Amino acid sequence: MKQLLIIFFCSIWTFYATAQTLPRVIIISTGGTIAGQQPNSDKAGYVPAKIPIEELLKNIPSITQKAIVQGEQIASIGSYDMTIDIWIRLAKRINEIFAKNEADGIVITHGTDTQEETAYFLNLTVQSEKPVVLTGAMRPATAISADGSKNLYDAIIVAIDTSSKGKGVLLYFNENIYDAKNVVKTSMTNVNAFSSPNTGPIGQVYDSKVFYNTQTLNKHGSSVAFDVSKLDSLPNVEIVYAYAGASNIAINAFIDNKVSGIIIAGTGGGSFDKAILESVKNAVKKDILVVRSSRVVSGRVSTQYVGVFDDSKLGTIVSDNLNPQKARILLMLALSTTSDKNKIQNMFFNY
Repeated sequence: MKQLLIIFFCSIWTFYATAQTLPRVIIISTGGTIAGQQPNSDKAGYVPAKIPIEELLKNIPSITQKAIVQGEQIASIGSYDMTIDIWIRLAKRINEIFAKNEADGIVITHGTDTQEETAYFLNLTVQSEKPVVLTGAMRPATAISADGSKNLYDAIIVAIDTSSKGKGVLLYFNENIYDAKNVVKTSMTNVNAFSSPNTGPIGQVYDSKVFYNTQTLNKHGSSVAFDVSKLDSLPNVEIVYAYAGASNIAINAFIDNKVSGIIIAGTGGGSFDKAILESVKNAVKKDILVVRSSRVVSGRVSTQYVGVFDDSKLGTIVSDNLNPQKARILLMLALSTTSDKNKIQNMFFNY
């Protein structure tokens, strides 16, 4: 009997000691396809954000051998309904978790439509070097060969890996790890939905092991320090899309509504037609900050554009290699701290 008691207490102590050494991960769920449910498992149609995070975690029971995991539901939406309010709440909650040492890493489950935008917003507002990893799925949880469980499992593996610290906010999808600045959704249907056209992925996950190949040199996290702790909203910045024969109806409406900034999703290297050009000049006169970006998926918008799109003469700035949707995020945050064009232009070059 005495021997059995010794074995029992040794087992309890071993379990407790092991649990104490496991890294702690909080999963913050926002909904999305990864939590989607469909009437027919072999059909494409589904309703996102139907399955709570606790149910998703039941599909990866072996993760408990790797980490102490708990879930939080901050929203239950398709990511096409993502809002600035939710972004700010996410950033505040993440900063709170790390400030109170509640976790060693955070994973955010998120729809793919705006996942790259959320990742970049958090890259500029999370004030910790601890890992934050976004993931999701292209097939709902009830689909044949759903990809969400594998993505969630591997995202947790990324979040607990010590080499993930200090790399900024990460996005994990289909065995690839991407940095928040360069990642973009490039497929509407494939499970390999994301890529980084300018740089490629920074790492991979295989057989529960994390391998990093490169690291972004752009500033992020505590080195950027956009403080959202006292913010409930951000300046209004809108996007104007350029195309052959585009009118100035949309940009004029934004000007009339006194927006704080306008991103031009330009053609080629950030160009646009004469109608939009005249409205850009008008916007600048009214102290609306205009950023030239591009609808093209890779490359850079340069300030060295001579002739029609000379930024020094137009009074515009350039997004460098940020796409329009990410340029909007940076401009909103920048305008919450300064209206100095030179300072904001430097942010686009460095962030």
